[in-house]
Amino acid sequence: MPASKRDQLLATAEQLFHEQGFHATGIDRIVAAAGVVRMTLYNHFASKEALVMAVLATRHTRFLAHLDAATASAPPGQAASALVEAHGDWLQRYSLHGCIMAKAMGEFAEHSAEIHALATAAKTDLLARLEDAVSRDSLEHHAGLARHLFMVLEGSNMAVALLGAQTALADTRAMVDTLLASARSNTP
Repeated sequence: MPASKRDQLLATAEQLFHEQGFHATGIDRIVAAAGVVRMTLYNHFASKEALVMAVLATRHTRFLAHLDAATASAPPGQAASALVEAHGDWLQRYSLHGCIMAKAMGEFAEHSAEIHALATAAKTDLLARLEDAVSRDSLEHHAGLARHLFMVLEGSNMAVALLGAQTALADTRAMVDTLLASARSNTP
């Protein structure tokens, strides 16, 4: 079944925004790549800002579903590790140019409080998922563990574009393994 024009526009805009940046990608480029006319875009999205918001919200929903599926099926005591692996899988499959939310935070900090807030909320959601995973693994008594894991994952978001997925994710796993092993060895 062919994708709807709206879905086609979202997928095309997501790819272009991620690869080229939000401000560098114009509406004409998006409609040409999607194979639609400008009016089709504006029938679905009132403005470029509305398109950016929809792209970020749609992508974030997919990302959270990916993480949630991994942690839901994780064996007892392995929720944090499963979440980290799912994050790495996402990076390899969808984020080789870095984190689109970080890009949005940078590009819209001064231009759109609404887009910046949506991207910031996405980061807060990731931290909350990590806090939940740490709790499920009975490691919540280690102050800052979820935040430390978050910092490592955020570092991997940036490093994948510079170091490549293999190196960035191997280093991420090593750091996460060290953090989790330390937390498990100090469990009361």
